[in-house]
Amino acid sequence: MDFNVKKLASDAGVFFTRAVQYTEEKLGQAEKTELDAHLENLIARADCTKNWTDKIFRQTEVLLQPNPSARIEEFFYEKLDRKIPSRITNAELLGQYMQDAAKDFGPGTPYGSTLITVGEYQKRLGGAEREFLQTSAINFLTPLRNFLEGDWKTISKERRLLENRRLDLDVCKARLKKAKLAEAKAAAEHELRVAQTEFDRQAEVTRLLLEGISSTHVNHLRCLHEFVEAQAAYYTQCHKHMQDLQKELSRFPNAFAVNASTSGVSTGPSPLSTATLPGASSPSRPPNPSNALEPSTLKIEEVKPPATGTRKAKVLYDYDAADTSELSLLADELITVYTVPGMDPDWLIGERGNQKGKVPVTYLELLS
Repeated sequence: MDFNVKKLASDAGVFFTRAVQYTEEKLGQAEKTELDAHLENLIARADCTKNWTDKIFRQTEVLLQPNPSARIEEFFYEKLDRKIPSRITNAELLGQYMQDAAKDFGPGTPYGSTLITVGEYQKRLGGAEREFLQTSAINFLTPLRNFLEGDWKTISKERRLLENRRLDLDVCKARLKKAKLAEAKAAAEHELRVAQTEFDRQAEVTRLLLEGISSTHVNHLRCLHEFVEAQAAYYTQCHKHMQDLQKELSRFPNAFAVNASTSGVSTGPSPLSTATLPGASSPSRPPNPSNALEPSTLKIEEVKPPATGTRKAKVLYDYDAADTSELSLLADELITVYTVPGMDPDWLIGERGNQKGKVPVTYLELLS
């Protein structure tokens, strides 16, 4: 092994003089050659591009693969230049579980046959997800990674070299100022001209690389469009699968409705059952009258509406109006309520000053 002691000593000396110059600049004891404004702007733009590209890349990785362990595994496969093994998606696994459960419950039963159908569509959703992940990784993640691990490393290397050339130039300037003898000044001037030439050459190389950031933006813009197209295709495919699934399920007999009607059991608690129990937990929002089930769907016990006359009611829980036809409520306030003929029994008309709207009965304690 050829070991050049002189070169090693020379490199150590250069490193030491650069370190001294850098330290004195930080302490304000030495002058620093400033880069031209155009180059400074290019450097700032490049740093901004690198920082945001890195953040977008990392978050896209999280979006496509939320599991950190799986991301680490994929990272090692990429570093080892080996093919990443195919991994089943969560939707496909869910679909397989549903179909396996249907075998135990009985594929001929309503529940079993529905599980088989839903499981099949879950697998289709998983297949669409896998295709989206593969397309996005190739068309979007890979170009971003290539920039961060390729172009940016080259730019960073040349910028470090430019900084070293600048330090060498400033060292030569300081040496010329300190030189008193004519011979020393001549030598210092020669070193300064050489350092200036090397600095200018490196500044030009760095400038050309930094100006290439514009083409990087153009490339990333094209990749971004492809990523959006892949997302749109994926969600369109998922929407179509879910529409097809709903059509499939609409052909199945509604065993739940049949069982509920034959058993004579009410499908939900009476809307007045919690109206007089202060301190109970806030009930769920009652169905809007416009979305209420038809009477023929289930045989639900008829709940008699309150008297048509006005009454006072105490609000038990806060309630946010779903639309302009409803009235928002605050717990413990008193309002006036009444009903109108043909109104859904789960709702009353509430008045507070000049405000009026529908209010859910389950959120009220009717006062005598």
